[in-house]
Amino acid sequence: MDRLIEGYRRFREEIWPVAQARYEALATKGQSPETMMISCSDSRVDPATVFDAGPGEIFVVRNIAGLVPPYQPDGLPHGSSAAIEYGVRVLKVKRLVVLGPAQCGGVRALVDGAPAEAGDFVESWMAIAKSALPPIPDPPHSDDVFSHYEAAVVKLSLRNLMTFPWIAEAVEAGTLVLHGFSFDVHNGVLSRLVGERFEVVE
Repeated sequence: MDRLIEGYRRFREEIWPVAQARYEALATKGQSPETMMISCSDSRVDPATVFDAGPGEIFVVRNIAGLVPPYQPDGLPHGSSAAIEYGVRVLKVKRLVVLGPAQCGGVRALVDGAPAEAGDFVESWMAIAKSALPPIPDPPHSDDVFSHYEAAVVKLSLRNLMTFPWIAEAVEAGTLVLHGFSFDVHNGVLSRLVGERFEVVE
C-alpha cells in the first residue's frame, strides 16, 4: 500500500491543483460521458490511458475478457449487464465501445481451460463465449489462434449487445453507435473493427 499512498500524494500535489475545477464540476453537475467502454480487467490495459481520457469522459465497465453476456433479465445479479443498463438508459451514452486486449488471460482460459484456482467463476464466465465460437483447433497454442479468438470475443460481445432490446432500439434510432477495438499491449497498437476485419488505427 505504501506505493499506492505515495501515488495518491503525488496526485494531490501535482494533479489535483490543476484538475480541481473539473472534479468539482463533475461532483456538482454529475457525470454525462458520451462514451461507455467495456474492457478487460487486464491490469496492463487501462482504457483512460489508451485513449488519453480525463475524469468524466468514459463510463468504464471491466470484466474478464471484456465479455458481454446476452440479455437475460432473470432476476439474478448481473454486474456487467447492470452497468450496461445504467450507461445506456440512465447516462444515455452516444457510443458504446468494446475494447479487447491482446494476450488476454480470459481468452487463454477459453482456449486452454481456466487455471485450477479460477474454477469457481472464470470457467463458467468464459463459457458464454465458448458456446458461441467455432471449434478450437488442435493444438491450440499458436499466436494466430489466440488472436483469432480475441477478435472473435469482441465480435461476440457486439452481437450480444444487440440482444438488449433498448440497445437495439437506440442503434436503430441512430442515438447509439457500437464500436469494437483491440489493443495490443506488446506494441501499443490499437486496431478498430471495420466490418469483419480489424484495421490498425493510424
